[in-house]
Amino acid sequence: MTGWAFQSAVEIARSISTGRAGAREVLEYFLARVDRFNPGINAVVVEDRKRARARADAADRALDRGEAWGPLHGVPVTVKESYDVAGLPSTHGVPALARNIATEDALAVKRLEGAGAVVFGKTNVPLRLADFQSYNEIYGTTNNPYDLERIPGGSSGGSAAALAAGLTGLEAGSDIGGSIRNPAHYCGVFGHKPTWGLLPPRGHAPPGVLAPADISVVGPLARSAEDLELALRVMSGPEEIAARGVRYELTRNPRPPGDWRVALWANDPIAPVSAETEGRVRAAAAAFRDAGATVDDTARPEFSAQEAHEVFQALLQPAMAARLPEDEFARLVARAEGLEKTNDGMGARTLRNQTARHRDWFAANERRTHLRWAWHRFFERWDILLTPMMATPAFRHDHRPAGERRIEVDGRERPYFEQVFWAGLIGASLLPATVVPTGLTATGTPLGVQIAGPEYGDLDTIAAARFLEGRAGFRFEPPAGYEDDG
Repeated sequence: MTGWAFQSAVEIARSISTGRAGAREVLEYFLARVDRFNPGINAVVVEDRKRARARADAADRALDRGEAWGPLHGVPVTVKESYDVAGLPSTHGVPALARNIATEDALAVKRLEGAGAVVFGKTNVPLRLADFQSYNEIYGTTNNPYDLERIPGGSSGGSAAALAAGLTGLEAGSDIGGSIRNPAHYCGVFGHKPTWGLLPPRGHAPPGVLAPADISVVGPLARSAEDLELALRVMSGPEEIAARGVRYELTRNPRPPGDWRVALWANDPIAPVSAETEGRVRAAAAAFRDAGATVDDTARPEFSAQEAHEVFQALLQPAMAARLPEDEFARLVARAEGLEKTNDGMGARTLRNQTARHRDWFAANERRTHLRWAWHRFFERWDILLTPMMATPAFRHDHRPAGERRIEVDGRERPYFEQVFWAGLIGASLLPATVVPTGLTATGTPLGVQIAGPEYGDLDTIAAARFLEGRAGFRFEPPAGYEDDG
């Protein structure tokens, strides 16, 4: 391999810092790949080549002076379309926001650039960041590089597809219901959903919004676990208000992974996964067991799967509904008020959650707090938890109304949004989770495994991913047809 398409960001940065390549040279290499491959996958949907070239040239001049900007000096980077980048549109896939041009970079973008990154573009999302697929009326549909007929995931689908196709060195996404984790799963890359609040989201929100959203986080996607840790360190830390008195000092498990206690939750009747998916989760557990770790597939926190799912829905739905325009929300309120009191169907429960009063949210948050303490006790006994991320590998594009969609799991149709259970099990309780690729499936598409840990145990879930990457060969595998032609 002579180019940089499928190298890690750390490796690209090393090539630049040691003078083996120039920042402008590397940027032009990735821009050429965007020109060649992006038309087929439609991952990078906004570009600022003029700004990126000027910054890459400045990065080269800085190195000539002996000045290093940081660990990402000169590395070409893209970010999810929903991040503000000054002078570029931030639409969240919403046609009404097509002309919303950011006037300031998001805090995460500033921190990436503060570490030396060269941000040259933005990647595609679904409407309001609210789907497992990534398509919208403004930018169109993003395809999975491993099979263009299949989805890349969502809502950070463009992020994962761009990484998998070798169009960028590193990506920044966001996650409320698996939006970093499921694209990583579907596109065979690494993704990390941080502990809630560890990475401030300012500048990743609709116009005028400053308050962090419940459950939602920003975080990195990459082609290696090492890159995840680097990006996490770069992007984390309190914002200015909290920085007067808050410091984050993430700790790392002092024992090697071979001495860890690993819990396994490989499947569940509430959201069944395919036999192939369950097999990959068990293979990850076997890698730990073979290294000497204690592995238990019966260990569970002190609550039911149903309780966790109900709490997640009670918190997720109002957070998502808060993104709706006033007229759409008013229609939801009218429909909810017209429900029969005895109607307890899934649609009715969703409507009630979407239009919940603050008292209802407060009760759900209390239930969530009990879950958090149960998780705390659980992770006093166990170092990490391995679970599926999604029920199957990437499925074919399906742009029908959400209520008409189904997922086929080992020949049986299941509800489309049922599989969000695995994201919510972790996300509702604000825990960190890392998705690691496990290799390709019989269809030639990737499949990932989720590694969860205690709040602020981010370095441990990433360390577990690094262990699997090295010990079990659970690493990024480039898709055919996107060869590095450096």
